Amino acid sequence: MFGQWRAKHAMCVQVAKGRARDAAALREATDRWYQEVAPGARGWLGSTCGVTDDGVYLGLTRFASPKAARRNDGRREQAHWWDQTRGLFEGVVTVVECTDVETFGASDGEGFDRAGFVQILQTRVRDREAVRPFVPEEAERTLAKLRPDMLGGMFCVHPDGICTGVAYFTSREAAREGERTKMPPDYMAWRDEQMAHFDEDAVFYDLRDCWLLSP
Repeated sequence: MFGQWRAKHAMCVQVAKGRARDAAALREATDRWYQEVAPGARGWLGSTCGVTDDGVYLGLTRFASPKAARRNDGRREQAHWWDQTRGLFEGVVTVVECTDVETFGASDGEGFDRAGFVQILQTRVRDREAVRPFVPEEAERTLAKLRPDMLGGMFCVHPDGICTGVAYFTSREAAREGERTKMPPDYMAWRDEQMAHFDEDAVFYDLRDCWLLSP
């Protein structure tokens, strides 16, 4: 699912991860953030959040720049919201700021909020420059033609080399059907070469109930 990435614009993405105590309460807190904090978050481009079936929370918040992200972090509204929300997690919530970001399918993620299913992958990239950009134009055209179930995606490289990939689909059923699509040999060869630059211990997280926010 994570073969099609193409750089669109530089941005900053904050990747948050933790274990949820109460997924429903976290959804309510996310809605409250959208109503009370987002209106004053200059440079905020959108958020992708959700909790997996086994209780892992993942949240990716896109900003136009690191400056915009840090400005929002310093707002009293943001601090107050987090003070009210931190108790909904078990243990520590990690937040990593990524400035090495590529998107596919939409400029700055516009249109991602139409997705009905989101899948997130985390692994480590061994050679970043070998997979920059992540997909040539020919492969992108092939995917656009053969995988209409995928609306787009985002790839965020953490400062320590861990990477978080996000794929947005029209629905979980369509994504599973799309996985069975027979791809052309040249695409498969490109994908295999690309995957050789990543660790093999990738972890996938399915967000069946994805919380997609945009300005």
